[in-house]
Amino acid sequence: MLFFRKRAEMPSAADALPGRQTPLPTAERHFVNGNPLKGPYPPGVETIALGLGCFWGAERKFWQLPERVFVTAVGYAAGITPNPTYEEVCSGLTGHNEVVLVAYDPAVLPLESLLGTFFESHDPTQGYRQGNDTGTQYRSGIYTTSEAQAETAHAVRARYGQALAEQGYGAITTEIAPLTAFYFAEDYHQQYLAKNPAGYCGLGGTGVSCPVGLGAGVAAA
Repeated sequence: MLFFRKRAEMPSAADALPGRQTPLPTAERHFVNGNPLKGPYPPGVETIALGLGCFWGAERKFWQLPERVFVTAVGYAAGITPNPTYEEVCSGLTGHNEVVLVAYDPAVLPLESLLGTFFESHDPTQGYRQGNDTGTQYRSGIYTTSEAQAETAHAVRARYGQALAEQGYGAITTEIAPLTAFYFAEDYHQQYLAKNPAGYCGLGGTGVSCPVGLGAGVAAA
């Protein structure tokens, strides 16, 4: 995950790589639970994409949740280049973030709880990096598929930002934006740490709990 040139700024549309019109081939089913990676998803299941550093370790955080999400998949979002490859994303010339697509039932796993796992699994104050992993593709991001998701994301981000500030951390840098496109990553990246249990995982949280659920209060940003 560390062998490609990193950029410290987002590319412009003029600088971005051209990409391709054909989606990359990827797995059909989740390596851990066997569910269809691209759907169809059951009624009531929603999707959200989360960027919190290297997507190998990030994806494992969500398929291991006790509430059992329907499926997770890794891919690329919030960029410019259509259907980018992993190498292109790592060059910093596509504008994409490495993200985890989470298909979950909010009746079983409330979004606040899901976002609690998201925030507690990384340091969302680091900008274009997570630990030793540097580059725009490692930025903290929440990419929503509904207005209700966006409202919840803003509220939880504000509460966690306050909790971090109380512990001496700097400003939270998590971006929140609509998920306009999600490009599935190559087959070998999907559920990578289930296939390679000793594989690289660079995630590390702050140790600060994210206030969610009853009694957490209401905040917005």
